Amino acid sequence: MAIVNVTPDSFSDGGERFDPARAIDDGLRFVSEGADILDVGGESTRPGSASVSPDEERRRILPVVEGLARQGAVVSLDTRRASVAEAGLAAGARIVNDVSALRDDEAMLPLIVRTQAAVVLMHRRGKPEERYAGPAYDDVVEDVRRFLLDRAAACVVAGAERRSIALDPGLGFGKKVEEELALIAGARRLADAGYPVLIGASRKSFIGRLTGVERAADRDPASAFLAVEAVRHGASIVRVHNVPATRQALAVFEAMR
Repeated sequence: MAIVNVTPDSFSDGGERFDPARAIDDGLRFVSEGADILDVGGESTRPGSASVSPDEERRRILPVVEGLARQGAVVSLDTRRASVAEAGLAAGARIVNDVSALRDDEAMLPLIVRTQAAVVLMHRRGKPEERYAGPAYDDVVEDVRRFLLDRAAACVVAGAERRSIALDPGLGFGKKVEEELALIAGARRLADAGYPVLIGASRKSFIGRLTGVERAADRDPASAFLAVEAVRHGASIVRVHNVPATRQALAVFEAMR
């Protein structure tokens, strides 16, 4: 899953693809480099970021979703708002990737059921404007696992297709460095529940704290390594900024395995 942020303020690539034509060109390049899914987002979720209006979010993402879907790309929509998701699905997106696990907007779950769209449910502690503050975890892997399985069960009970649900433990959303690493190493515990697991470690700030590399775009070597570790521990999807580096790392990993 390649990241296509259409925002001015995302932590790594904010402003790079604010122009829809550039975002479409880059998305198609990511597909040519080996991306299976393009995750288009119009609202930054970095800690401390301010929310944007649904109208502004739609204005940012719809031309990009339409342009990419028209070229046959599988588009995921990174949003927590039902009105934005509905417009994006109508424009050709096939997946809704919701950082709130369908909690921020009560209309999101009925939309998923009605459209039978695929959905990624992510664990998040707190909100971006609160810098994802919240109570400490007893056992981060088990706490996150229990939350995500509860959210998945709620979707199934409401009428969503079980096979269309993926789970994301939410690296970087209110976790400490050691908790981030534990969640990658514990991906199998989540995958054993029968849902595909998505891991998004790419360029995250915890990599900077581990390596001393301050600039997010310079964290691709560690990001590729963590993508391999995620797959080794049971992840089915890795969400990345650098598609060629990740594809190379995974190809060598598969050969070694």
